[in-house]
Amino acid sequence: MSTDLKGRTALVTGSIQGIGFETAKLLALQGAKVVLNNHMDADALQAKVDEIKTAGGDAIGVLADCTNKDDVTNLVNAAVEFGGGLDILINVAGGLIKRVPIAEFDEAHFDTIMNVNVKTAFLVTSVCIPHLIKSKAGRIINFSSQAAHDGGGPGAAAYAASKGAIWTMTKGVIKEVSSHGVTVNAISPGFIAGTAFHNTFTSPEVHEKVTGMVPLGRLGESIDIANVVLFLASDMGAYVNGQSIQVNGGLYMP
Repeated sequence: MSTDLKGRTALVTGSIQGIGFETAKLLALQGAKVVLNNHMDADALQAKVDEIKTAGGDAIGVLADCTNKDDVTNLVNAAVEFGGGLDILINVAGGLIKRVPIAEFDEAHFDTIMNVNVKTAFLVTSVCIPHLIKSKAGRIINFSSQAAHDGGGPGAAAYAASKGAIWTMTKGVIKEVSSHGVTVNAISPGFIAGTAFHNTFTSPEVHEKVTGMVPLGRLGESIDIANVVLFLASDMGAYVNGQSIQVNGGLYMP
């Protein structure tokens, strides 16, 4: 078995930066036709597509708001047209948005968190399933978080709850698609440096503190996560199903 993805098409939501982009690029360099997505910056999206093409991969970019079903339908249709089908769905779209202590509960913030982290994954998965079932190597890879397992940092309770929902969703979806040969797994990243998430919401002091807590002695990088996605998306991960894979250097050990 190998990680060769020639002849397969992958859709990666939320893929113009950080983990999403490194994943899209790696899959493309392994031979997949890859569809990148974001929801509001066409120029940045095209720049990332061009970067992948320059590196030797095959990709397109589709602007779509994954909280909107019409946009999602257009996104998936574009992916199927581009690749002649769809084999791999990677639900990366999401984010912390901001830190809000639970005692200062903000209903609008809560709704936004649930929309961008949970609704996106449900909508995209729903529209993709009929196409993935037709594939001989259907894969759904969702993005949960270490926060789903340990509650996250201060002001991240809503985010942690949304990522917990992603893990529960993963276990539910396998009951609907695995009889068709489609595997469904989640990845739970730990502290991944250089991402918009931690660059925006985590201080340099916390970066340094957490580095000292990781048994491997370093923070994670986006490529560390992309490598796990590649394993799950390839034939090497064909019998992994219904799992939440922790990728955190030993920072959290359930």
